[in-house]
Amino acid sequence: MNAVLIALILLPLAGAAATLVPGLFGADEQAAGRRALRFGAAVSGLALALAVALAAGFDRGHSGRMQAVTNAPWIPAIGVRLHLGVDGISLPLLLLTALLSFLCAVYSLRRLPDGPGTPSPRSYTGLLLLLEAGMLGTFAVLDLILFFLAFEVVLIPMYFLIARWGGENRGPAANRFILYTLLGSASMLLGFLLLGFKSGTFDMTVLAHRHGAGLSHSTQVLVVFAVGLGFAVKAPMWPFHSWLPDAHTAAPTTGSVLLAGVLLKMGTYGFVRILLPATPQGMATFAPYLAAFAAVGIVYGSLACLALVRPGAKGDLKRLIAYSSVGHMGFVLLGISTLTAAGVNGALFANIAHGLITGLLFFLVGAVKDRYGTADLDTIAGATGRTGAALYGRAPRLGGLLAFAAIASLGLPGLAGFWGELLAIFGSFQPAAGLSRPAFLVFMALAGLGTLLTAAYMLNVVRRICMGDPRSPHNSTAPGIADVQAYEVAAWTPLVALTVLAGLWPAVLLGLSNPAVTALLGGS
Repeated sequence: MNAVLIALILLPLAGAAATLVPGLFGADEQAAGRRALRFGAAVSGLALALAVALAAGFDRGHSGRMQAVTNAPWIPAIGVRLHLGVDGISLPLLLLTALLSFLCAVYSLRRLPDGPGTPSPRSYTGLLLLLEAGMLGTFAVLDLILFFLAFEVVLIPMYFLIARWGGENRGPAANRFILYTLLGSASMLLGFLLLGFKSGTFDMTVLAHRHGAGLSHSTQVLVVFAVGLGFAVKAPMWPFHSWLPDAHTAAPTTGSVLLAGVLLKMGTYGFVRILLPATPQGMATFAPYLAAFAAVGIVYGSLACLALVRPGAKGDLKRLIAYSSVGHMGFVLLGISTLTAAGVNGALFANIAHGLITGLLFFLVGAVKDRYGTADLDTIAGATGRTGAALYGRAPRLGGLLAFAAIASLGLPGLAGFWGELLAIFGSFQPAAGLSRPAFLVFMALAGLGTLLTAAYMLNVVRRICMGDPRSPHNSTAPGIADVQAYEVAAWTPLVALTVLAGLWPAVLLGLSNPAVTALLGGS
């Protein structure tokens, strides 16, 4: 299976390189663009097939150990190795990445984002494939230097997707995205070098096996501070989140799906994969502060969404979903900060659930924006609050899907959004030994308040977008809108099905992650 994992990473990378070959897709520019988009969908489809094959060959009975391992010298002078592998933590993220990348490629066959001048489908395809290769590599590598390289590969294609194919204010949004993430990455690299040179290895499995042995408390604290800052920016954790709303608002639909569905997970994955096992004392020192920032982020993100959904606020739907991600990722960070198996398992489950649900939400909001020509809530639903866009009556399937995604996002039991938040709150009720239980009970209460606020703004979105009278003056004068199209069904149905499956059968994910989490926490 190690050959399958290598092929999974190299295939989209080779596909991205192929888009640079002159004349590969023909001389006619328009026909070449269509062929390039089909080529991208085919490559992403093959990558998804490889990811499914990897999952099929994965030994679920030993999900706590690395499988499909490749381990060979790369830069012997400093001990850097070409080390790849998957366990019960990384496998679901690899599958999620391959799935969302393929769905974005399929969606782009019929809905290529607009850009200034003449959009280049070949460049767009190459950037999507390079982005996919970087994301897959991040979740598969087991060497700190390789992890850093894969972590950074995703920045350039995402920057150009926003700057070239984004909407209004795409330039400032792309610049803020790259500035924040590069500054965070610089801090992360310094932390990795400190950790590698002090421990004598960059191998993540060796560091995890040692559980901080040989590293002083002060070294662990410095590593967690430096590396954690980079992960916090990527997550994003309040107050390092300010790049996210602008990036999501300006990004094309597929860029928003991958940014929310995968890129945000890279930061929280780094906390679990690297910092929890390699620097346990440092994480214990920072855990209360991480939990406090997470709890504030949960409430802050929800309050920002409530302000945006208010009639007359000129709230942008994409911006609202971006702020909701700040709150949802707060639950992930809260679960990690408990340093318990329940909390960390909840964080990993919430990672996947957020990728499925928020990916679906951005697809749906993008479809609404395409139909109305705007994502402004007051323009779509009316500024008075007494009317609604009446999608239930005007485009019932689109309205029903949007309502489904909204109630999944608010954490309705039986859908994927419920279990991760529940376990994160449960972990806060009984945090790891040495952490202040009264403080974590306060954080738990704030997280509970966040769930109520999330329900409030999501139900308001449903009321304003889905409900209303199709014959009202606001809606009768609006242009007719199309219901869900066939290519949209193809892109959205897997996310709906997996959201229901994960909600009804949480053991499919928790059974994979729990042995690996227990091993990373030192068997506790």
